Amino acid sequence: MRERAVTVIGGGLAGIAAALELADAGAPVTLLEVRPRLGGAAYSFQRDGLWLDNGQHVFLRCCTEYRKLLPRLGTEADTVLQPRLSIPVVAPGGRVAWLRRSALPAPLHLAGSLLRYRHLNTRERLGAAAAARALAKVSPRDAEADRQSFGAWLRRRHQSPAAIEGLWELIGRPTLNLDSDDSSLAAAAFVFRAGLLEHADAGDLGYARVPLQRIHGDAALRALSDAGVEVRLGLRVQRLETMRDGGLLVSGQGERFLSSAVVLAVPNDRAPGLLPEGAVRDVGAIERLGSSPIVNLHLVYDRPVLAREFVAAVNSPLQFVFDRTASSGLHRGQCLAVSLSAADAEIDTPAEELEARFSDALAQLLPAARPATVERFVVTRERFATFRAAPGAWCSRPGPQTAVDGLALAGAWTDTGWPATMEGAVRSGRAAAAVALRALGAERAIQEVAA
Repeated sequence: MRERAVTVIGGGLAGIAAALELADAGAPVTLLEVRPRLGGAAYSFQRDGLWLDNGQHVFLRCCTEYRKLLPRLGTEADTVLQPRLSIPVVAPGGRVAWLRRSALPAPLHLAGSLLRYRHLNTRERLGAAAAARALAKVSPRDAEADRQSFGAWLRRRHQSPAAIEGLWELIGRPTLNLDSDDSSLAAAAFVFRAGLLEHADAGDLGYARVPLQRIHGDAALRALSDAGVEVRLGLRVQRLETMRDGGLLVSGQGERFLSSAVVLAVPNDRAPGLLPEGAVRDVGAIERLGSSPIVNLHLVYDRPVLAREFVAAVNSPLQFVFDRTASSGLHRGQCLAVSLSAADAEIDTPAEELEARFSDALAQLLPAARPATVERFVVTRERFATFRAAPGAWCSRPGPQTAVDGLALAGAWTDTGWPATMEGAVRSGRAAAAVALRALGAERAIQEVAA
């Protein structure tokens, strides 16, 4: 049995952030991860000589804690952050409109772009501006707003189906991983206020230049080792229990770790099965958070078909399309990554059907794809990608503190004030580390008095 220390269960971004925070504070830390790698859902894999990301993860300038983690991992230079928000939005036939910010202060920074947004008519553009002003007044912490559907709220403000699809869901769907009708108004209010409405530069877009495994998993393994954290990969924790004389016992696969504090940084579908009885007042609330899937498609073409680094799509089954040729290691042709959020309809669709449907959609969206040949097609599916930010869920998430002294919760599903994003995961890890450190401080004080 390992002696008392801090045990972090889970090696995703939440667990990585927690372990680094604890180690930097001088605590002895062991991190346990069931997979053979770190990084959680933001990882990469090799297929036929190509490096492919499990999903196209992006961040914004307002993702301050995630952006602080990157230099801690030594990978900030492997990401790109737009100097100014600029999203090309493409409709079938190749017609492009831009969502760009100007140098004006918020909320005027988007006014010019919205007034010139060709995918909406003049009345829809003016109506969207009025709805944005109203949304800026909705508090993300308002329980009544949390009980409302974002889609219903938009319709009450006379947003047309074209405006909802071509503007509001363009931003809300990939961030919340839900369609507007399924999303909490409070959650949507946070996304648009934090990312677009309150600070002019908040929504500047960032993404990885290299495979995510290099950005997160491999780099974290080095950083944790340098910080003195013991990392155990391929170890499934099966039980977490409180001890009569204090502390917590973590058990799995024949090993036991006696811990002064534990950070439980696992997905919300797994956490209830590990929590000791009484640790959380309403375990059912965690189970009711549910999940929302993401499907990612990787298409290798025999020639370049996308001239930009990425595009967003409207009036199409496509959402966002990224050029990942350089990061994949492809030397001929082009590798595109298609990210499908809120993919309930696609999660069980056979790969052959997905290829037929979405290669045709790309041909309609990108004229250069019409004569091109898809040489390889790879599907990745995350059935439990994020918690479901449905009405009533946003404000019911538990925070990091539990009723068990020294046991903290982490994960993008916990109440960070953020949706299930990389930023939310990092924030949760840091908050959980603070809870664990407070418990260690109390224990050290008791030991000093006893001595």
